[in-house]
Amino acid sequence: MKKRNWLLLLTFAFVLSVLAACSGDDTKETTAGTDDSTATEGEKVLNFLNPEAIPSMDPSLATDESSFVYLSATMDGLYRLDKDTKPSPGIATNHTVSEDGLTWTFTLREDAKWSNGDPVTANDFVYAWQRAVNPDTGSEYGPYMMNGVIKNATAVSSGELPVADLGVKADGDYTLVVELENPTPYFETLTTFGTFLPLNQKFVEEKGDSFATNSENLLANGPYTITDWDSTSNSWNLVKNADYWDASTVKMDQLTFEVVKDPQTAVDLYEKGQVDRVDLTSDLVDQYSTDEDYVVSADTFVYFIKLNKESNEALANKNIRLAISTAFDKEALVDEILNNGSIVANGLVPKDFTPMPETGEDFREVSGDLVTYNLEEAKELWAKGLEELGTDSVELEFLADDDATTKTLIQYVANQLSTNLEGLTVNIKQVPKEQRLDLDDSMDYEMQLSRWGPDFLDPFTFLNLWTTDSGNNWTGYSNADYDKLVQDTANTLATDNVARYDNFLQAEKLLFEDAPIAPVYQASRAQLVSPKVQDVFVNPFGPTYEYKWADVAE
Repeated sequence: MKKRNWLLLLTFAFVLSVLAACSGDDTKETTAGTDDSTATEGEKVLNFLNPEAIPSMDPSLATDESSFVYLSATMDGLYRLDKDTKPSPGIATNHTVSEDGLTWTFTLREDAKWSNGDPVTANDFVYAWQRAVNPDTGSEYGPYMMNGVIKNATAVSSGELPVADLGVKADGDYTLVVELENPTPYFETLTTFGTFLPLNQKFVEEKGDSFATNSENLLANGPYTITDWDSTSNSWNLVKNADYWDASTVKMDQLTFEVVKDPQTAVDLYEKGQVDRVDLTSDLVDQYSTDEDYVVSADTFVYFIKLNKESNEALANKNIRLAISTAFDKEALVDEILNNGSIVANGLVPKDFTPMPETGEDFREVSGDLVTYNLEEAKELWAKGLEELGTDSVELEFLADDDATTKTLIQYVANQLSTNLEGLTVNIKQVPKEQRLDLDDSMDYEMQLSRWGPDFLDPFTFLNLWTTDSGNNWTGYSNADYDKLVQDTANTLATDNVARYDNFLQAEKLLFEDAPIAPVYQASRAQLVSPKVQDVFVNPFGPTYEYKWADVAE
């Protein structure tokens, strides 16, 4: 997402947590992998599960958690987040910033190679960033991340200027010069995000439409290469990249991944020692909460229901949207349905995410509970909305992913809404995640369970989602006052952090007065993690898992 200048942000960076339990059950099998033939004796191998297939391995087109995790594992940008959430060297060895803060000059290492042997050069960044904002590419994140940040990005992404006018230039092979719209001291952290990864222009253009559709049509310049993968794969491997410039740091020979959507099947694989980490659903939390391998990790993902006002006459009615937002019991949902440490979301910006600039108070605490479960109020709003529509019944389709946990969750919400709001019928539609994302992009849905995880440490990463021109606002929501509040934090107030945060508080309140979304919960992860898993870090923003430093305990 777009980011602006607050040095203060960097002082509040989260410390990453290590996904490893203190000890394990020595009686558990330790055979690596669901297929022993994938590992060679003596190799270091860890075996993980993924909840869905990888939607995209194209940095310009990726928009979701899984895609960014595997892009991060196989590619280096200018910098990479380390275990303390601080930028560590990637392709850039250092950089300088002009006195006015608008020009950043990065010195690139000369020993970085693509997996086809080509050197990684400054032009690879120029090409990738231009491609991401080129309207012909159809990228969501390119404009979303770069507009208002990189000079001319907004004009380029809207087709008003050619891509060559984007504020990024190569000064020879190993110097990258970036011009910004506004001073942005945290820009170094921004460069760790997947949208800013480089691309080998010759390779991408030779592959054409086949680029990033399978392992053979990808290049890596990072810690691992991905093998045995295509866009429909239910399993794949990350294999140590021997040509990586920092290969001596990478301790793992291979990480295996398999898509398993059934929670019990996943736990059975863990119990057999065939996988080394597994997410637990609510019923399994009760069973394993005393297990020595049990780990709960707080998350900054916020789940919400998107209400597409352009898809249905009822959802175009503000009172109907407000009624839906307040008509389901979120406390029962997190306590009984999820049961994994997740907490109720009564706003959009998550709890324990970012502090206020002067007082250090948590933003969520200051902003308060903006949307709470209130059945009496919900019924009144619903009745008023039906009267305005001139009807006594409404039928809505509820879109969601097709994993087991989501199925239970949306069944609960759908039942609550249908029971509490007289005359409402909710029809559930579950599809694979990639298909849901496509339906979201085309606004081919009515209600949708969605989520957002932050890409940087600031409320802007959440609140900019719902501005009129946002590349992720597929709800039909538009409010000029909201747009101004959010956009001013990125330009006229860019150097006044106190004023910026006041705008954020006002914007979040206005958002829920208009109700284009209904907040549901802030996630936590309840997992079983093998004690042999070492130095797999969990990022509070950006890619969820960092595998570069992964190791196996002796």
